[in-house]
Amino acid sequence: MSGNFKVIDNYLMVRMPEEIDHHKSSYISENADKFIVREQINHVVFDFEDTKFMDSSGIGIILGRYKKIACFGGKVFAIHTDHRIRHLLMISGLHKIVEIMD
Repeated sequence: MSGNFKVIDNYLMVRMPEEIDHHKSSYISENADKFIVREQINHVVFDFEDTKFMDSSGIGIILGRYKKIACFGGKVFAIHTDHRIRHLLMISGLHKIVEIMD
């Protein structure tokens, strides 16, 4: 999964796995935080192209990264969301703080 993190300019691109559960969420959160601090990242892009399942821990990943960068004017984006992931972002209220890109 280490290849799932990539820094482009001031953006951290995080390619989310096929299944996001509490086992994978801590790994993703910890590594994203390392990149945010080390590379002084302002924006995070979560790529859900491969994601088929996400439980509430996925919401925690997104919310946690938002809290880390929002105080510095950073933004969080979600790309390649299918109808299930988009629905989860909507019912959780994350669509209010995450820009969902098509």
